[in-house]
Amino acid sequence: MSPEPPRSEPPRSEPPRSEPRRQTVQVDGHDLSLSNLRKELYPGFAKGEVIDYYVRVAPALLPHLRDRPATRKRFPDGVDGGSFFEKNAPSHTPAWVRRATVPTPGSSRGRDSLDFVVVDDLATLVWCANLAALELHVPQWKVDPDGTLHAPDLMVFDLDPGPPATIMDARRVAVLLRDLLAEDGLTCHPKTSGKKGLHLYVPVEETDRTSEYAKAAAQRLAADHPDLVVAKMGRDLRKGRIFVDWSQNSPSKTTVAPYSLRAAAHPSVSAPVSWDELEAAQSASDLVFGPDDVLARLERDGDLLAPLLDNGRSDGRRRLP
Repeated sequence: MSPEPPRSEPPRSEPPRSEPRRQTVQVDGHDLSLSNLRKELYPGFAKGEVIDYYVRVAPALLPHLRDRPATRKRFPDGVDGGSFFEKNAPSHTPAWVRRATVPTPGSSRGRDSLDFVVVDDLATLVWCANLAALELHVPQWKVDPDGTLHAPDLMVFDLDPGPPATIMDARRVAVLLRDLLAEDGLTCHPKTSGKKGLHLYVPVEETDRTSEYAKAAAQRLAADHPDLVVAKMGRDLRKGRIFVDWSQNSPSKTTVAPYSLRAAAHPSVSAPVSWDELEAAQSASDLVFGPDDVLARLERDGDLLAPLLDNGRSDGRRRLP
C-alpha cells in the first residue's frame, strides 16, 4: 500500500531569506523539526531538495525498504565533507520510529546486536533525510515487527567495472548473467548502482542458499568469459574486467536501495532500468539518472522493480535449483 501523503509536506529548498534555522512540520501525524534546509549537501542541491525528492519518491521507495533494517550513510557536511555509516539507532531517535534488534556477531563495535532503524513510513524517511542520510542500504532479508528474522527473499549481483572498463562493459555482463540465470529458471531485474556499475536482483523463495548459489553463478560466468568477468575479490584482478560481486548476499551485507540517492559530484540515483533500454544504451551517460529523471520515469513507467515485491506483478518467487 502506498504511504499517505504528509499533511504538510516539507518545504522545498527555496524558502524565504527569513527562514528560521529550524521548522516544524507534521508528517503522518508526527511533528518533525527540520533544520538547515538551505544547506547544500551536493553542489547546488540543498537539504530541502533532498527531503523534497524523498517525499516525492516515497510511494515507490518505501515498499523496497519495508521490513528491511536500514544502514544509513550520512553526510552531515555534504558530499564534499566526511561521511559515516550508521547502523544503530541514535539516542535521539523519536519513539515512534520502528527499530529492530538484529544480532551482529563479530561486530567491530564489539556488540552482539544493534538496534537498526526500519524505514517503514514517510515520517521515518523524512527524519532520515533531515539527518543528511543521503544513502539508504538494506539487506536481502526482512524482519517482522515481532523481531522474527527471515531468510533472504532476494538475491543480488553487483557488477563493478575495474577501470578502464565502464558501465557499458557491465551492461554486457548483465546480459550474460541474465541468460545464465535463465537457464536455471530464474528471472533477474536490473538497476544502476547510481555510480559506475549495475545491480541485478532475483526474487526467490526464502532460502539460506543465496550466497552459495550467487558465488557459484559468478564463478561459472567468469570461467566462461575470463577476459571480461572476474569473480574473485582481489582488486588487482579487476583491471579492465567486471567484478561480479556475489558477497552482498551475506546476511551481514547490504546493498543500496532502489531509488536511494548516491553521494557523487552531482545528485544521482540508484535507478531501475528496463532490459530494452539497458541493451540500447549508446554511452555511459544514457545510464546516469538524477532525482528529476527518476521522478519522470516513475510517472511514465511506474516501478520497474515491482516484481521484487510480494504484491508486485511477478509470476511468483522462484526456488533456487
